[in-house]
Amino acid sequence: MSLPVVLVVLTAGFSLFLLFSLKDKKRAVWVQFFAKGKDEGFSVKEIELLHKLAVKSELEEPTALFFSMDRLDECIKSLVRNMRLSGTENNKEEHDFLSKLYDYRKKIEMEKPGNKHGIVNSRQIAEGQHLRVMLKDWGVFKAQVMKNSTQHMIISKPVNDKIDLPPNFSWQGEKLSFYFWRNEDAGYTFEAMVQEEIYTKGISSLRLSHAESIARTQKRRSIRVRVHKPAFLYPIMNEDEAANPEVVPGLKCFLEDLSDTGCAVSVGGKASTHMRLKVQFVLSNSVVCMSGTVRSLQYKEDEKKSLVHIESDPLPIETRNLVLGEIFGMLPEEDDDLSFTTLGEEADELLTGYEPIENTEKKEVLNLLGGESEERDSPGTLAGF
Repeated sequence: MSLPVVLVVLTAGFSLFLLFSLKDKKRAVWVQFFAKGKDEGFSVKEIELLHKLAVKSELEEPTALFFSMDRLDECIKSLVRNMRLSGTENNKEEHDFLSKLYDYRKKIEMEKPGNKHGIVNSRQIAEGQHLRVMLKDWGVFKAQVMKNSTQHMIISKPVNDKIDLPPNFSWQGEKLSFYFWRNEDAGYTFEAMVQEEIYTKGISSLRLSHAESIARTQKRRSIRVRVHKPAFLYPIMNEDEAANPEVVPGLKCFLEDLSDTGCAVSVGGKASTHMRLKVQFVLSNSVVCMSGTVRSLQYKEDEKKSLVHIESDPLPIETRNLVLGEIFGMLPEEDDDLSFTTLGEEADELLTGYEPIENTEKKEVLNLLGGESEERDSPGTLAGF
């Protein structure tokens, strides 16, 4: 065999050796990745999800996704940016993958120590906490925690403008049922006995015995973010069109917080629970339309404004991904602090191609929250927000 042939054979052999060595090394890296994921308590589905993200992101150290929240966020943000640059931001397969990543990211956030644990007895209820009080045979009243010590809890005397108790009625000795929503946590119920009626801070109040255990209900289902974005509000007149973007401005309002299961808006006038409303705003140069049901509200008499909490209908996957992108800071900051005028112009451009079914007069929208609608809370106050 001649020297050139030998050299060719040796070169080919060495190339094959390197190829298989690299494949074996790559295979070993991913075996290590899966093993590390199992050791850290990740499920097989979560490991496969992060493996796919690591491949797409071409990470040199894929296992970093198991330990670094920042690295995970960087990879998701890069994926969102690449979807936009490559023109695949409307691709269903890409959105399905992104949705799974956001579900995983949401799970991590919800399981943080500060979010996971609630309270176990009434001594842990914060002063200032608003309560719903059930008085047997009479109905539901409102009260507020005035003082809470290790010995007892003092609440303002429960009130209900629609219920007139007899002049000689005494709260002392009554066994009351309570419900409250603890901010950023969950709903709770408990029972307590009224020890006596007193005055505290110049306010007629009740002193209660403590409940050694309280029930945690309606655990928060979503991560929400504080915002202050201009938006438009519309009444839902036709349920078949509830998810359709509107092509004319509605009632001006401000989006105050946002999650993938609802939002809160501040608006002039009063609203009432169970109303069906639609909120429309812009995120990352895209019109977002969130329709849902009013679950609770707070009316500020001095400002003549309401903070309206809306539980959203299920969102389309593209819209949900956009909202979660805003919550986790994955979207480019292109639409911050848009004025109402700009918002209207933005909507005009983005809604090109949408034709209104009929030229519906919107003047009734402007009076939607300005009438004598009753202010009340629903049983599921703040549930899911």
